[in-house]
Amino acid sequence: MRAETETLVDEIKQAISLLRRHFDWDQARKRLDYLNARAEDGDLWNDPQQAQELMRERQALEDSIAAITRMDTALDDNVELIALGEEEGDDAVVAEAETAIKALKTELADRQIETLLSGEADANDAYLEVHAGAGGTESQDWANMLLRMYSRWAERRGFKVEALEVHDGEEAGIKSATILVKGHNAYGWLKTESGVHRLVRISPYDSNARRHTSFASVWVYPVIDDSIDIEVAESDVRVDTYRASGAGGQHINTTDSAVRITHVPTGIVVQCQAERSQHKNRAKAWDMLRARLYEEELKKREEAASETEASKTDIGWGHQIRSYVLQPYQLVKDLRTGTESTSPQDVLSGDLDAFMKASLSQRVHGGDAAEVADLD
Repeated sequence: MRAETETLVDEIKQAISLLRRHFDWDQARKRLDYLNARAEDGDLWNDPQQAQELMRERQALEDSIAAITRMDTALDDNVELIALGEEEGDDAVVAEAETAIKALKTELADRQIETLLSGEADANDAYLEVHAGAGGTESQDWANMLLRMYSRWAERRGFKVEALEVHDGEEAGIKSATILVKGHNAYGWLKTESGVHRLVRISPYDSNARRHTSFASVWVYPVIDDSIDIEVAESDVRVDTYRASGAGGQHINTTDSAVRITHVPTGIVVQCQAERSQHKNRAKAWDMLRARLYEEELKKREEAASETEASKTDIGWGHQIRSYVLQPYQLVKDLRTGTESTSPQDVLSGDLDAFMKASLSQRVHGGDAAEVADLD
């Protein structure tokens, strides 16, 4: 076996060992046995919400255990194939096995990133808001490009996207929008995307074809379930109804069905116009408000725990986190991690994983995070 391949095999073995240790392998197997037994209990579905949570945990645990077992087996099988190919002088077999081992390295890096998603709400669905900055049509078009980028990213991961509120721009694009991203670890993956995103391009709306700089803000917060109790006093909120706008069929503009809730003490505003029923929009808006207040609390805890870290000041609402340059050159650069891509069109089509992985690794401190970064 070539020295380069031997080194790679050793790295993968160490990474699998690290995953098992982080995963607490024996306890994970016992927990899966317990969940499998509970799944066969006829009384489980007497409480549908608890049953759904249990089934989600069971599926996630089952997938993780199966993936680690499969990667361990695949590594052994390909090492044996290399030995057999070298013994028989079959270079094609050796090359195929080496390619498979390199693919294992990539998959392991993804799995290691998943282990970083162990925060209090990381496994939850996520709300994602996009707001156009100053600049009229330019920024509104940029906000719409960002909304499409995140929707495509979610679809690539098999997540479901539901539009809750869209305020169209006067000429093009959007003034603001809120989507609900549903999927395991949706919030964990998206949480580092909050901040200001900057676009530099030749404007399609400028007859003189001048270069323009546009800004839009992204805000991500987790969907919370009934197990997380967030109390909001009625006296602290102002509820407004208004006529919904945008695509939605013949009935969307005929009633004041859209709902806006303002939390006066914090200034937090949430809006929903996804449903034709004002009652349903109001219920969803209340869920969004509780989620925003919960996310504020999570952020305060994180900041309190990290106040001595200078890097923390770069993470948060109001800070520019990423630049997307289409002219005079092609580059997307994350200003927190230094991660770059020379293919902005791929990024704007949803190829965001490299940026998210780098941000997640940066936020998690200690040996495990460093080893994730090294393998990737």
